[in-house]
Amino acid sequence: MRDIRALAPLCVPALLVASPALGQAAIAPGGEDGAVGQAPIVVTANRAPVRLDRVGNSVTVLDRQAIEKSQQIGVPELLAQTPGISFARNGGRGTVTSIFIRGAESGHSVVLYDGVRLNDPSTTDGGASLADVTTANVERIEVLRGAQSTLYGSQAIGGVVNIISRAPTEPLEADMRLEAGELGSYLARGGVGGRQGGLVWRAGGGFGVTDGVSAYAPGSERDGYENVSLNGRLSYAPADDVELDLRGFYTMGEAEFDSFDRDASFRGKSETRTGYAGLKFALFDTLANRVALTRTDSDRVNTDLAATGEAPPITFMAHGKTDRFEYQGTLDLDGRILAVFGMDYARNAMRTASPSAFDPDPVPVRGSDHTVGAYGQVQVSVAQGLTLTGGVRQEEHSTFGGSTMASTSAAWSLNQGATILRASWAQGFKAPSLYQLYSEYGNAGLEPETAQSWDAGIEQRLFDALSLSAVYFNRASRDLIDFAYCSGGTGNPLCADGRFGYYENVSRFEAEGVELGAGIDLGAWSASANYTLLDAINASPGDPNAGKWLPRRPRHTINASAGYSWPGGLETGATLRVVGPSFNDAGNVLRLDGYTLVDLRVAYPLDERVEIYGRVENAFDEKYETIRDAGTLPRLVYAGIRLRL
Repeated sequence: MRDIRALAPLCVPALLVASPALGQAAIAPGGEDGAVGQAPIVVTANRAPVRLDRVGNSVTVLDRQAIEKSQQIGVPELLAQTPGISFARNGGRGTVTSIFIRGAESGHSVVLYDGVRLNDPSTTDGGASLADVTTANVERIEVLRGAQSTLYGSQAIGGVVNIISRAPTEPLEADMRLEAGELGSYLARGGVGGRQGGLVWRAGGGFGVTDGVSAYAPGSERDGYENVSLNGRLSYAPADDVELDLRGFYTMGEAEFDSFDRDASFRGKSETRTGYAGLKFALFDTLANRVALTRTDSDRVNTDLAATGEAPPITFMAHGKTDRFEYQGTLDLDGRILAVFGMDYARNAMRTASPSAFDPDPVPVRGSDHTVGAYGQVQVSVAQGLTLTGGVRQEEHSTFGGSTMASTSAAWSLNQGATILRASWAQGFKAPSLYQLYSEYGNAGLEPETAQSWDAGIEQRLFDALSLSAVYFNRASRDLIDFAYCSGGTGNPLCADGRFGYYENVSRFEAEGVELGAGIDLGAWSASANYTLLDAINASPGDPNAGKWLPRRPRHTINASAGYSWPGGLETGATLRVVGPSFNDAGNVLRLDGYTLVDLRVAYPLDERVEIYGRVENAFDEKYETIRDAGTLPRLVYAGIRLRL
């Protein structure tokens, strides 16, 4: 890992001479405030609205303007354009998708949609599936990098992704997007809402379908995908200091997929439903309170459409549910001291079954656990421009007992905000998933995974138009859970029942790297880019794979985007993504070549309410893989129309 420290100083000037880039705490093009040099408000870092120049953590904000300009359909593709994030997908749209934040496992990140966790306790690692989460009706996405268990509890080892749906600003407003493209791709999205007095409401939905590509890259038949999403929110404030809040989200994805080594007629259907009911009330003009009940319900079913004879058509089914109760208090003392504290209770449950010709009606595997957590965090402005933050969390797990986690950060804004220094340190914690404990491969003797992470960086703004940044990050993870095979001679008593394999605590991983960026806004012309250098390795003593790269974590990643607003309203833009080589396996035997993707986009407003647009994805028809032999999308052309009422 010493080579990263040696390369970091050399990378800074190299990037600045090249194209402008997006910083570690900078807003993507089209930021909330609409201008470089102003500090926007972020929520995720403190679980309360805070100016970004007072936040010591690494945060990236994607606002509505940036999301719409990108024309991206799915959230994973949008996240992959931000610093420190890579993703792998097991085929075309809708297939299994993994998001890696600074090299952390996919299940080591918390994903929120309107304040409700999308993490599914029935998945292998308890992670959230983003394959079916689209950008429909999304107002804002905040990405918080680094361990965040103090405020977000178990699983927040890699970071937090907070997706916030659109809220209306007018008494009555509506919008619609219609799109068509190659591979039989069609998309329809829309929403309607209003704000009148203390009542705010919005309902939205989307539908998309595509014939897709073969999930097995050497295959010949196409694997299609269909997606439906619905979301709604309703809040009512009968008085200035009281607000009732209801939110809901539903997504369904149905994707065809193949075997890992051949074409097949498999189909997977996944559904996620979330609900939120909350009450906000203020006391003494300084203490804001929130109590909420949330639920996440997930169902997954895999079917073999070619099943014949005694073989069951359903090959796998799973159900996961999480119920949470939350209380949070926010105490604001004259803007100099901000205290956030609270407690939460969560109950997780899962049920899975894998029918086969040998056992067409198996007894479902069930598991459940619950946690109780209490946390507190204080942010203090100790001097002009200097903000210190510290917090601690105590969490009791029904199986693993108590654990204590802490975090601290600092942000120092100098030269009237032109220079910002940031640093943070935090601990992370993740209990074994219910699947890892209780499935047919489960191991009740597993221990929780832990991590410590820290980062330090600088952001510099010049001439009210240019933003430069650099950040170094480091994370050490212990007792990570891996899958072990019951091969001959293992001697493990878990293999005595004839199982295929089991889960065990065997791994120690280390990740460090550098995130560099800059952004420029010259009015009609704007551009941004970011570069991530990631060294994520297996550091387990005595492990045959010690010192080798973690699978599917490219060492080098570059994202760049540029746009120009022509006289008359025409908008043009291009996006570049360069991903370096990686390995498909822990033993670093199967190499995945690096690749370069270029997207082109154009949009033209016919009037204030109607806009036509188009884009070309993978304009140079690059052949690439994120997983060995998994299909990826070729050059595709799309055209659409946006309507605003």
